Amino acid sequence: MKKVVLSISVLSCIALGVTGCYNDKYDQLYPAAPVTTCDTTAVSYATVIVPILNQSCNISGCHDPAGASTSGFDFTVYNTLKRQGTNGNLVGDISWASGHNAMPKSGSKISDCDINKITAWVNQGCPNN
Repeated sequence: MKKVVLSISVLSCIALGVTGCYNDKYDQLYPAAPVTTCDTTAVSYATVIVPILNQSCNISGCHDPAGASTSGFDFTVYNTLKRQGTNGNLVGDISWASGHNAMPKSGSKISDCDINKITAWVNQGCPNN
C-alpha cells in the first residue's frame, strides 16, 4: 500500500512539475496592435478628397446635384467645396465641432484619418489638384 501511495505522490509531483513550467512569452500572447498611419503629406483634391466626399457626402439627397436644393451645397462642384473649406464650415462639420452641423447628417462620423486628410487639404488652401 505504501508503494501505491508513494507512486501516486511521485507521479503527482512530476505532473505538477511539468505543467508548472509553462513559459509564456508576453509578446506572443498579447501582440501589439498594428500601427496604422495616416499620410497627409500628399493630399490631392482629385485622388484623395473627391473619393472621401463621394463615399460620405456626395450621395443621393445630400451634397450632390439632387440634394443641393435641400442642403444648399453641391460638393461635386469644386468652387462650392472650396468656399465651405475656406470659411471653416467643412472641417467644423465633419469633425463634429461644437457650433457646427455634425456631418454626415444621417451617418456615422467619418474616420479621423479622412478628417485629417481634408483638414490638411484645407490648410493648403484647398488647391484644385
